[in-house]
Amino acid sequence: MIAIVDYGMGNLRSVQKAVEKVGYKAEITRSPQRIADARAVILPGVGAFKDCIDNLEKFALITPVLKAISSGKPFLGICLGLQLLFSESLEFGRHPGLNVIKGVVKPFSPTMPDPDRSGGFLKIPHMGWNSVRVLKPAGALAEVQDGSYFYFVHSYYVEPEDRQTVALVSDYGGEFVAAVAFDNVLATQFHPEKSQLQGLAILQAFAASTKKG
Repeated sequence: MIAIVDYGMGNLRSVQKAVEKVGYKAEITRSPQRIADARAVILPGVGAFKDCIDNLEKFALITPVLKAISSGKPFLGICLGLQLLFSESLEFGRHPGLNVIKGVVKPFSPTMPDPDRSGGFLKIPHMGWNSVRVLKPAGALAEVQDGSYFYFVHSYYVEPEDRQTVALVSDYGGEFVAAVAFDNVLATQFHPEKSQLQGLAILQAFAASTKKG
C-alpha cells in the first residue's frame, strides 16, 4: 500500500487515481500507523505554505512524515509537497518548513520580463505545460528525457543549498528546479498525476520501487 498523506489540502483523489491507474493500491490517510505501515509515502500539496505546515501540525503528521523519510522507504513530494521539505518559505512572510532539504522557497518575480510577450511580464502563477532538462537521471526519473513536458501550477520555486540534489530543471523567466532526488526522496515541482503519459511513467516507476528489497 502507498500512503497519500491527508492533511486537509491538496489534490488527493487525483493522485490516488493516478497511482491506481498504473496498477498499485493507494490509500488517502492521516493515520500515523497507516503511514508507518505503508511501503511508500506521497506528500501532495496545493495551497499556501504556512496553511499546509499548520495543518500538518494540527493533524500530528509532521513526525510520521519525517519518520517515513528517515526510514528509507520511497517518498514522493508533489508541488507544495516539494516546497514543504525545505528549510523555509518566503510566501507571505518567512515560515519554517520541514527542513529535510536545506534551502528556501522563493516567489517568481512579477516584474520579470516575459520573452514570449513583447514588453510584457511573466504571468504568475506559472501554469501549464513546460519542458525540463535532465541534470541527474535518478530513481523514478531515470527514464525522463531532455525536452519532456510536464504540467506545472505554482507561484514559488525552490532554491536548495546543495545543487547535487537537483535532478530536473525547467525555465520560466530563468532556470528553476523542477525536481530533486536523493537517497529515498523524490520531489517534483510539477504534477505527475496531471502530466499524462510522462507523469504516469514516473508514478509507475516510483510505485515499482516499493518492491525492491
